[in-house]
Amino acid sequence: MSGTEFVGRVVVLTGVGRPGQVGEAVARAFGERGAELVLLDRSESVADRAAELKSRGIKAHAHACDLTDPVAVDAVARTVAGYQRDGIHALVNMAGGFAVSGPVADADVAVLHQQLAISLVTSYCATRAFVPLLRPTQGAVVFFAAAAVLPGGIIKNLSAYAAAKAGVVALMQALAQEERANGVRSNAVAPTAVRTAANVASMGDGAVYVEREQVADAVCWLCSDAARAVTGQVVKLG
Repeated sequence: MSGTEFVGRVVVLTGVGRPGQVGEAVARAFGERGAELVLLDRSESVADRAAELKSRGIKAHAHACDLTDPVAVDAVARTVAGYQRDGIHALVNMAGGFAVSGPVADADVAVLHQQLAISLVTSYCATRAFVPLLRPTQGAVVFFAAAAVLPGGIIKNLSAYAAAKAGVVALMQALAQEERANGVRSNAVAPTAVRTAANVASMGDGAVYVEREQVADAVCWLCSDAARAVTGQVVKLG
C-alpha cells in the first residue's frame, strides 16, 4: 500500500538491521506512505536496509548504535536533531527478541538480563533520547509488546521474555501519562507470532501467524493523524 499521509514527516525506527523481520516491513510501509526514515540498529547492516529503501525512492538515513547505551543513543539523537531541526513525527521501538527461559526455578538469570536489555532497555534509551524531538510536532511513540503478556496470555517457561515485554507496556503507559500535556501520544502493539524469517525457520510455515504487513498497517495507523486521540493503549494483533 502506498499513500501520502506521511509526506514531509520524519519517522525514527529501531531494530531494522536484519532482513525478513518486522522492522523491514514497517520501515517500507512508512516509506511508501511518504515518510523520511531514520533507522537505528546495533548492527552495521542497518546501512543495507537504508540502501534497499533508497533503491525504492524512499529517503532513509542509517545509524548503527548500541541501543542499550544511553550515551551512544543520546549522541545519535543529537545528530538527528542536527539535520531534522523541526523535530521528528514518530518513534517506533522495534528492537528486541525472543527467548525461552524455562521454569523460573531452573532459569539462567543471564537470559533475564538479555531479554530486559534488548526489549526494555533499548526502548527506554531510545524514547528518553528522542521524546524532546517529538514535542515540537506533537508526535507519536509506538512500542512493541507481546500478546503473551496481556490478560489470559500463556507465559509458562517465558518468564524472562514476559517480564521484559510487561516492562515495555509499563514504560508505554508512563510515557502516555507524562507526555499527554505536550501532545505526544504513546501506544503499543502486542502481536501473537509474526511471520518473520526467524519464526518460520523455528516454527515452520504452517503455523498461525500475523503477517508483517498487518503489523506495519497497525503501527502506521497509530502514528497517523487518525489516531491523534489514542494514547496509553495496547493494540492486540492476532
